Amino acid sequence: MPERPLPARAPARPLTVAVDVVVFTPRGSELAVLVAPPGPASRARRAFPSDFARGEESLNETALRVAREAIGAAPSFLDQAASLGGARRVADTANITVAYFGLVPEKGTPHRDAEWVPLSDVSSLGARARETLDAALAAMRARVDVQPVAFRLLPAAFTLSELQGIYELLLGRRLHKASFRRSLHAAGLVEATDEWRSEGRGRPAQLFRYAPPRRRRQRRGIRFDLLG
Repeated sequence: MPERPLPARAPARPLTVAVDVVVFTPRGSELAVLVAPPGPASRARRAFPSDFARGEESLNETALRVAREAIGAAPSFLDQAASLGGARRVADTANITVAYFGLVPEKGTPHRDAEWVPLSDVSSLGARARETLDAALAAMRARVDVQPVAFRLLPAAFTLSELQGIYELLLGRRLHKASFRRSLHAAGLVEATDEWRSEGRGRPAQLFRYAPPRRRRQRRGIRFDLLG
């Protein structure tokens, strides 16, 4: 009995990689995220600034360019969060998306048609955008106690209350004040200045600055005691 010919295989789909950049900024008592109209790397509704690499660009260079075009300046912190792909993305122009997260201070102003949306108001994002946002949040929060992420959202001199407020925004949880300050000093992350600032009716608060790690000094991570 003659063998049946095997069905012809569909031509392999070329590998295409897009870069999504999820940019966060403080907005009052919570973080906001930058959403923008869909770019050439996506057919979805409004999501995050995105594009393909151009020419000889590396992924990091593409992410920096996308962020600059969205906010008009380089973010104060930018890092890769995750690679997303698989069957859930085959209908999209890109079959692999590399997600980055970035941080900008509260004064950040978006360009073009992008806008800041509070994290409490992102329910309108589609499933793909929510997946990207969840990956970016998880990556950012995993770096909070191992990289100087929080300090990129503060001026050179700050109070410990301001620093704790930024940590709480980034982590999405309240922190125990005394434990937080003990952990900061034990980790050697801050050093006191000779400046003080009045904060309402109480006595002035001392200003601190970020203390970069010194050579041959092993820095301890921060153990956070959460409230609630």
